[in-house]
Amino acid sequence: MTEFKKKKQYGQNFLTSSAIPKRIAAESGITSEDCVIEIGPGFGILTRELSAIAHKVVAIEIDTELMDILPEKLSGCENVKVINADILKTDVNELIKNEFEGRNVCVCANLPYYITTDIVMKLLEGEYGFKTITVMVQKEVAERFCSKAGTAGYGAITASISYYASVKRLFTVKAGSFDPKPNVDSAVIRFDVYEKPPVAPANKDILFSVIKAAFLQRRKTLLNSLNSFFGSSLSKELLSSIIIGCGYSETVRGEELDIKGFCKIADEIYKAIN
Repeated sequence: MTEFKKKKQYGQNFLTSSAIPKRIAAESGITSEDCVIEIGPGFGILTRELSAIAHKVVAIEIDTELMDILPEKLSGCENVKVINADILKTDVNELIKNEFEGRNVCVCANLPYYITTDIVMKLLEGEYGFKTITVMVQKEVAERFCSKAGTAGYGAITASISYYASVKRLFTVKAGSFDPKPNVDSAVIRFDVYEKPPVAPANKDILFSVIKAAFLQRRKTLLNSLNSFFGSSLSKELLSSIIIGCGYSETVRGEELDIKGFCKIADEIYKAIN
């Protein structure tokens, strides 16, 4: 095999322990009837485990040099197809249509730290009908994604994710399990994607605008945050009456609301605007 040089621009940290990919596959919720999109197969150590449990695996690899290495690494994995592409530029609907014959599709990935949120939100916001999304991310990011309303780690990204999926932290992976060794530990989390979101907002754009506004300045009350964002359309007095009418104190902060609370307020704002 040609000697491979790891590339910093792709955030490459390769797993060196075979036990971890086995556990990721085992806890991913993937069955023999499911198909899998794997993002960033690297040397194929997780790909092999996914191949053993899934109907079909399509691995998306951005690094062209790895495209010469993976066929050897995945020898014997007849249900695996490797595509040289950037997942952020990939038409996922087209990929699903062409590769998976109407079967359930799951996602599994060891994500580069620097684009974790971009990839996760693309996978969720696209509403592609995934069954589960199992990813390894930086430990602190995992904690934030799994945070509940009212806790320090809860923020706009957490609230937004809760519209699309429930999130479960599976296990921690020590930094020494990778080559090169990163500076921090990682964690594996699983998103169980909702077939139907837990709320049905009158206007989804308004819902996500309310969530975004609520966390622009965490130390502000929700009223002041919403006034900064919607003040050109709605008076502060009206926003106050909306918050109180939804059952909250005028001094409530955005971090105290879950997705249902945000939806109630967003629906009242939508009514007021229209």
